[in-house]
Amino acid sequence: MELTLKNPLVFLDLETTGINIASDRIVEIALLKIQPNGDEEEKVMLINPEMPIPEAATRIHGITDASVQNAPTFKEVAKNLARFLEGCDLAGFNSNRFDIPLLAEEFLRAEVDIDFKKRKFVDVQAIFHKMEKRTLAAAYKFYCNKELTDAHSALADARATYEVLKAQLDQYEGAEYEDANGKKTTPIVNDVEKLSQFSSYDRNVDYMGRIIYDENGVEVFNFGKNKGLAVEKVLREQPGYYGWILNGDFPLYTKKVLTQIFIRMKSP
Repeated sequence: MELTLKNPLVFLDLETTGINIASDRIVEIALLKIQPNGDEEEKVMLINPEMPIPEAATRIHGITDASVQNAPTFKEVAKNLARFLEGCDLAGFNSNRFDIPLLAEEFLRAEVDIDFKKRKFVDVQAIFHKMEKRTLAAAYKFYCNKELTDAHSALADARATYEVLKAQLDQYEGAEYEDANGKKTTPIVNDVEKLSQFSSYDRNVDYMGRIIYDENGVEVFNFGKNKGLAVEKVLREQPGYYGWILNGDFPLYTKKVLTQIFIRMKSP
């Protein structure tokens, strides 16, 4: 099925020095622009990250320090990229959690004003995860090869969940998991803390999760001495905390989000 578009849609993918949005850099960027009439335009370029490319990253994407030695820096191509993305919505695979946040960070470092929050994002991975049948009955059938005849009976659901987890450990323990950035780990181990970390979802306000939404939708800090406290409460009661973060080693987008909250508090 062909896409029905009002605005051009750019599919993006980044190869990077790593997966830390605050400190890692782009080494290659690929953009595929689809126009509303179906016309396509591609832009692919290597980027000099101005830092060594770790060997672990090179093993994933094959890009070495020598590959990017004569490539432009992101700052040198930022304005050209911003023009290419002007008026476009964005799409990718795991792009909402990685590619777009990292690209936004690069633009901020290059001092090029581009506000991705005004764009529409289509994350193909999220669609995949939401549309695949993921009910307990489906999991029970898949992992245990049993029918959950008493679905939504609390005890039956709890027992089925227990059996599914044991079956997952049997099936996946020691298996490699590759995330959207090619990083491989073996997260399914018989350890509750590690299983908790692997199965968690975030409610990030900034891209790095330094500020998150609590269960009531209130912005709270997610690190340090003020972890779990409302951002507005901390900024009111600890006025120096705002300056400490702005002058500290935090992602630029985290600082931007905090400043937006600060300005919002000061508005009449």
